[in-house]
Amino acid sequence: MTDQKVTFDDIQRAAEVLDGAIAKTPLNKSITLSKLTGAEVYLKFENLQFTASFKERGALNKLINLTDAQKKNGVIAASAGNHAQGVAYHGTRLGIPTTIVMPVNTPFVKVRQTEEFGATVVLFGDRFDDTAEQALKIAEQQNLTLIHPFDDQDVIAGQGTIGLEVMAACPGLDIILVPVGGGGLISGISIAAKHINPDIKIIGVQAERFPSLYRAIHNNDYIDQGSTLAEGIAVKTIGDKTYAICKDMVDDLLLVNEDALEEAVCMLMTIEKTVPEGAGAAPLAAINSYPDIFRDKKVAMIVSGGNIDPRLLASLLMRGLVREGRITRLRVVLIDVPGALATITKIIGDLGGNIIDVSHHRLFTELPAKETYSNVTLETRDRENLEDILNGLRDAGFTVHINRSSDL
Repeated sequence: MTDQKVTFDDIQRAAEVLDGAIAKTPLNKSITLSKLTGAEVYLKFENLQFTASFKERGALNKLINLTDAQKKNGVIAASAGNHAQGVAYHGTRLGIPTTIVMPVNTPFVKVRQTEEFGATVVLFGDRFDDTAEQALKIAEQQNLTLIHPFDDQDVIAGQGTIGLEVMAACPGLDIILVPVGGGGLISGISIAAKHINPDIKIIGVQAERFPSLYRAIHNNDYIDQGSTLAEGIAVKTIGDKTYAICKDMVDDLLLVNEDALEEAVCMLMTIEKTVPEGAGAAPLAAINSYPDIFRDKKVAMIVSGGNIDPRLLASLLMRGLVREGRITRLRVVLIDVPGALATITKIIGDLGGNIIDVSHHRLFTELPAKETYSNVTLETRDRENLEDILNGLRDAGFTVHINRSSDL
């Protein structure tokens, strides 16, 4: 694609070449989320792609549009995540040699998955900026074509095919809500959706800690705020091409915090029975954080990917149960006499609580010598059930505190 502007025709051509190779993922209405949020919520399940991410679309469209010489020489990409999987999988499938440069601290499981897709993996750099610079050097040395993860017209056009599918499935939408990192996804969707319906609103969502587009719009400097659960959109600087599109076509931009991202991941898991990564849950985090913007609107949210570390996911689900009051750690003060602990456990059991763990403390305590305390971790049906248990213990004369000082 030689034209500097991505057009609707480019996206339509991308849809034709991707047909049969990329899943046309479902757009389903969520009855439960609609009731909870007051909006009419539709979910576009891009986490159901083969590599569990929308990134396949742009990667494949770029690969298909290479010249024969470029395909023969091979391609290279710098990525520690979804872009790497998309380039590696479709490059190998098309017989194009692929090299992926990853930071040295990339989790082994991601390195292994990328190699299993047939790519040569080069580990370089502690920071992604160093990794990307190394990819450029290797590209020049070995005459490889660099596949940029977002700031490329063919990549943008490929991502825009999502917009075509969303508008075809639900033409009466008011808003499309899109996670934003480098801007390739929202750029493509904006071009497609606004060509079909100029009145539709395109709203971007970014993690507060990595507001690349927000920074560019407000001319703010980058400030390191640590890591984010939404690592798929943890991009320091928006692309040049994507920024030019976004500043003209994106109607609003919302920032979400880490607590909102955690809650949204858990909601999609427990309500929709789908696995989202942090970036994929960002649109729901925005609906929860800014309900007035979306109330009574017909909203499609892009669940952009589902590649989340299983250990992190397990931790998030447990933290979600704590947040809902379904798992709680109590500190119960009691007289150090035989049967006191049995009394506590009987009260909890009679009121429907399930004890997960008990630790009894006699020595390392500031309580009087005849008193002790127990940390009791218990599972309850809901917050109301927890309150019943707290009241039952207190009515029996025990001093009870909810212990929030330690993780489960």
